[in-house]
Amino acid sequence: MIKLSKSAIPTIYIKTIRTLYICFLTPTMNPPKDRLDIINEVLEECILAYPVSSFIISLYKQYQQRGSLSKKQLQGLYGKASKIEGLPPGKLATIEAIIKRMPTRYKSELPEPTPLFEREESTGILIEKILARFPQHKRVLFLKAKYENDELLSPADMNDLKRFSHSIK
Repeated sequence: MIKLSKSAIPTIYIKTIRTLYICFLTPTMNPPKDRLDIINEVLEECILAYPVSSFIISLYKQYQQRGSLSKKQLQGLYGKASKIEGLPPGKLATIEAIIKRMPTRYKSELPEPTPLFEREESTGILIEKILARFPQHKRVLFLKAKYENDELLSPADMNDLKRFSHSIK
């Protein structure tokens, strides 16, 4: 590894690296401070009204870290904030407008459960034909037991059944 002294690195690169670090590597999830932040104000008023509410405290911490809340969380905040007397109705209307603007996500219905294994009717017919002719055939009785227990028949088993059916004809 090559070590460079500070005098070897031009100051333009240092400024560029510092700018890139500030712009891209520092967490900037919080909303800008120059705008009105109604959600933060309502959260602070809810903390004053409900100082021991773990729900409000967790919402406040998440909002400080991520800079946003989900629609369900905002609905919960709106429900708590609407019970506070003296809260300006404009702030509640703003939160309600933010909630209405957010998309509602629906979960799709679960698909119908399907069986893990479906029997092939042709295999069952083939087994019955062989057993009608030779009812004590041990290999075919074994394959019939596998078939009725919904176990997969290997290609070798299928070849055996086909061979037995050709020997009947």
